[in-house]
Amino acid sequence: MVDLSGCNKESQQLLLFMVILAAWEEGSGQLHYSVPEEAKHGTFVGRIAQDLELQLTELLPRLFRVASKSPGDLLEVNLQNGILFVNSRIDREELCGRSAECSIHLEVIVDRPLQVFHVEVEVKDINDNPPVFPATQKNLFIAESRPLDSRFPLEGASDADVGANALLTYRLSPNEYFSLDVPPSHEQVKPLGLVLRKPLDREEAPELYLLLTATDGGKPELTGTVQLFITVLDANDNAPVFDRTLYTVRLPENVPIGTLVINPNASDLDEGVNGDIAYSFSSDVSPDIKSKFHIDEVSGTITVIGRIDFEESKTYKIQVEAIDKGFPPLAGHCTILVEVVDTNDNAPELTITSLSLPISEDTLPGTVITLISVFDRDSGTNGQVTCSLMPHVPFKLVSTFKNYYSLVLDSALDRETLSDYKVVVTARDGGSPSLWATASLLVEVADVNDNAPVFAQSEYTVFVKENNPPGCHIFTVSAHDADAQENALVSYSLVERRVGERALSSYVSVHAESGKVYALQSLDHEELELLQFQVSARDAGVPPLGSNVTLQVFVLDENDNAPALLGPWQQGAGGTVSELVSRSVGAGHVVAKVRAVDADSGYNAWLSYELLPVAGVTRSPFRVGLYTGEISTTRSLDEMDVPRQSLLVLVMDHGEPALTSTATVLVSLVESGQAPQAPSRALAGAAGQDAALVDVNVYLIIAICMVSSLLVLTAVLYLAFRCSASPTQDTCGPVKPTLVCSSAVGSWSYSQQRRQRVCSGEVPPKADLMAFSPSLPQAPTSTENVSLNFFQQFN
Repeated sequence: MVDLSGCNKESQQLLLFMVILAAWEEGSGQLHYSVPEEAKHGTFVGRIAQDLELQLTELLPRLFRVASKSPGDLLEVNLQNGILFVNSRIDREELCGRSAECSIHLEVIVDRPLQVFHVEVEVKDINDNPPVFPATQKNLFIAESRPLDSRFPLEGASDADVGANALLTYRLSPNEYFSLDVPPSHEQVKPLGLVLRKPLDREEAPELYLLLTATDGGKPELTGTVQLFITVLDANDNAPVFDRTLYTVRLPENVPIGTLVINPNASDLDEGVNGDIAYSFSSDVSPDIKSKFHIDEVSGTITVIGRIDFEESKTYKIQVEAIDKGFPPLAGHCTILVEVVDTNDNAPELTITSLSLPISEDTLPGTVITLISVFDRDSGTNGQVTCSLMPHVPFKLVSTFKNYYSLVLDSALDRETLSDYKVVVTARDGGSPSLWATASLLVEVADVNDNAPVFAQSEYTVFVKENNPPGCHIFTVSAHDADAQENALVSYSLVERRVGERALSSYVSVHAESGKVYALQSLDHEELELLQFQVSARDAGVPPLGSNVTLQVFVLDENDNAPALLGPWQQGAGGTVSELVSRSVGAGHVVAKVRAVDADSGYNAWLSYELLPVAGVTRSPFRVGLYTGEISTTRSLDEMDVPRQSLLVLVMDHGEPALTSTATVLVSLVESGQAPQAPSRALAGAAGQDAALVDVNVYLIIAICMVSSLLVLTAVLYLAFRCSASPTQDTCGPVKPTLVCSSAVGSWSYSQQRRQRVCSGEVPPKADLMAFSPSLPQAPTSTENVSLNFFQQFN
C-alpha cells in the first residue's frame, strides 16, 4: 500500500497516474513496436522473443509462429536470434489508406503450453507521396463583368501521406488579377478559391495562364502543380447563386436505387436565357461519385444510382455547379457533404486458429483447446460482438483480448461415454436486429488406457473327460476392454504356478489372441481330479492394465482300468488258487473268496462276480456271490461230484464298455478225515467276519449315496447361478458328472495302490472316495480303513 500523506496534491496525482499506467501496461498483454514504411528487407523491428520473456532455445520446440491478418508476410521472426524484422515492402498508404493510425497486428503463438501474445507494430509514415491535383490543367471561364472579390473555387490537391507529411500549403504564381484564398484548417470542406483583385478586361487580357503549386510538410518537401487556364468572357454579368455554399446530408447505407439525397437550389438575377440554370457535377468530381449519384440537369435533384456502403466510404464530398445559359455562361458553385450512416448489414466473421486436436481424455480442465477470433466490419454498436457456446458441452469460452477468445476445457472428459463433441460457437453483434454467425468445431477425444479388461465371470467351472487327446480345446475365455484401438487389444496368458512337481504350463496353455484354453497332454482322472488355475487378460496400452479369471477344470473318470485281483492271484502262481474241500460240507459252505479292486471310481469301479460255466459240467455244486466274490456250495457234495474241479470266476465292472478279469480256483474234494482243520476254522472265522463287513459296506454305501446326492445338488445349484452357458458334450469339452450309488447288496472298491490328487492351489492331495461311516460299534472310521481291514481278513 502506498502512503501519499506526505506529498502535495500535484505529486499525489502524478504518482497515482503512474501507478495506473503501470498496471494497465502489465495487464494489456501487448507489445508495441514501430517501423517506418518502405523500410528495406531485414530492417530490425524489435527483439520480440526477449520482450516476451521467451528463451531462444524453446522457440522451435514450442512451435513459435506469427500470424497476421495483413496481406502478405510483411514481418517475419528470425528463430535463431528472436528478432522481428521487415520481410517485404510495407506501403502505409496501401495498408491503411488515409487512416491517421496504421498498425500491423500480430498474434504470436507458442505451444506446450499454448500461449498467445498480441503485438502491435505501428507503421510510421514517410513523405513518399507528393501532392496530386485531380488534373494537370484546369480551365476557367470568367466573365469580365465579375465584380472584385469574386471567388472561384478550385479543387485542392490530395496527399496520400498522413500527419505533417499531408499538411499542404499553396502558392499561386505572381499575377496582378488574382490572389489565392486558402481556407483555415478547421474549414477543410471549403475549397480553395481564386479571388478577383483587379477587374478583368477581355480586350486587354483575353486569356490568363497561372500555376498553382501545392507543397506538403514532409522532409524533404514534395510538390505538385496544376496549370490554370483562364478564359475571360464577355457580357452575362450575373452568375447563379446557391442558397448555401455547403450542404450537409446524412444518408443511411444500402438505401435503394432512386433514393433522394438532396435538392440544392440556385437562382440567377438575370432574365431570359441568362437566367436559365442547368445543374451538373463539377468536372473535378471523381468517377466513383458519378457512379453512385445522379443530378438532374433541370431541377438539381441528386439521387442514388449505386450501392452506398459505409464500410467502403464514410463520406462523399460532391462539387455541384449551376450554369446559366447566357453568353458567355456564368456558373455558381456549392459543396454537398454526404455523411453515410452505418446500418447493421455485416454479420460477424469467425476464425478458428491453432487447433490442439484431438485432445486426450485425461486432459486437465483449464487446458486451451483452440483460439477463436471474431471480426465485424460494422462500427459502433453494430460492430460489438459477443461469443457464446452451445449448451451441454464440457468447454467454455474465455476472452483473452479484444475480439479474441480461447476455447478452454471446463470439465473432465471420458471417451468411453462420448468420443467426440460438435462444438458450435455463435458470434452475435449488438445491432438491431442483431446479426450472427456460427462456426462448428469437431473436438475428438483421444483414448487413454484407463479401463482394464473385464471377464463376464470371476470364475468358470469346466468338466473334461480323462484320456483326452493332447492339444484338445477345453474352454474359451473372453474379456472385454472398454477402451479403443491398442488400449482395447486384449491378450491372454496363464498365471504360472507349480502343480505338484510340475509347471502349470505343462498341463494347459492359452492362445494369446483368441483366449482358447488347450489341454497339452492327456489328463488322467486317477492322477488329477481337479486342476485350478488363473488366466490373465492384459491390454496393449501404456501402461498395460489387466485382470484375472479363475478356471476350475474337473477331470471326469472314464472306464480305462480293468478290475485287479488281490491276494494269491496278485502274487502270481499262474493266476490259479487251489483249495481243499471236504465232501461232508453242506450247502452254503464258503470255499474261497475272490478279491479285486478297480482303479476307476463310481460305476466304473463297481464290481460284480460271475462263475463261468465249465465245459462238460451240467450241474456245478458251487456258486459265487454277485457282489461279494465268495465261492460257496450250493448243495451237499456226493460221490458223483468230480474230485477235482476248476472254477473260472469272471470279475466285471459297470463301466461302458465293461472291463473284466478272471480268476481260476482249483477245488479238490477230499474225504472228511483228510481235510485240514485249521484252514476250516480260519475259513469259518473269515466267513463270520465277511458277513459283518458286508453289513458295514451296506451302511457305508447308503451314507455315500446320501452325501453324494447332497454334493451333486449343491453343484447343480452352483452351476445354475455361475455358468452363463451350458457346456458342450464332447471328448474334451465339459460334461455332466454321473452320480453312482450302489444298491444295498453292492460294494465300493478301493485301491491301496492309487491315491488321487486334487490340484487346487496349495490343497494337499486327498482320497477320491470320502466315506462317512454309520454309527456302528467297532466300525472303521474311514473308507480306506474299512477296505484295508476287509482285505486283511483274507490275506
